[in-house]
Amino acid sequence: MKLPLQVTFRNMESSEFVEAKVRECAAKLDRFCETIMACRVVVETNHRHHNKGNLYHVRIDITVPDGEIVVSREPKEHQAHQDAYVAVRDAFDAARRQLEQYVAKRKRHVKVHEEAPHGRVSELVTEQDYGRISTIDGRDIYFHRNSVLNADFDKLAVGTAVSFNEEMGDMGPQASTVRVVSQLAASE
Repeated sequence: MKLPLQVTFRNMESSEFVEAKVRECAAKLDRFCETIMACRVVVETNHRHHNKGNLYHVRIDITVPDGEIVVSREPKEHQAHQDAYVAVRDAFDAARRQLEQYVAKRKRHVKVHEEAPHGRVSELVTEQDYGRISTIDGRDIYFHRNSVLNADFDKLAVGTAVSFNEEMGDMGPQASTVRVVSQLAASE
């Protein structure tokens, strides 16, 4: 962290043990993200209830180069937060998850779906429930009626633009899922 950690206690006396736990957890966050500029932690209690102990609320504000990550663990949602250590642990676990997402996004490790290959129906044998797709690179891919989504097999004609998922079958490459490409997309 570029700036020192700030720990604040509200509606309670400061506790060196809770503060030590906060500092330990904050140090671990630095391992997940080296660009943390500042971290502010507030540990507070609500007024004492007659039939249960104090519930601890932990708020963590983490400043990163292009934004801020805020974690707030509400005691109403978590009865286990009668223990300050549990409340601190849960809040820092949530902060770690958010930091991991932030780092992955910055590194562009966002899951990208590959575009399905495209082709045109080159042959239809409706009596035997199969057909073939010619791909742009000149390959010939087999498909069965059951591979065509939305029961569109009967709507297919030679020349229909399709996208498909390819897999290796017993007799060579085959399409496991065939989707009819809309006419608008096919003309682009």
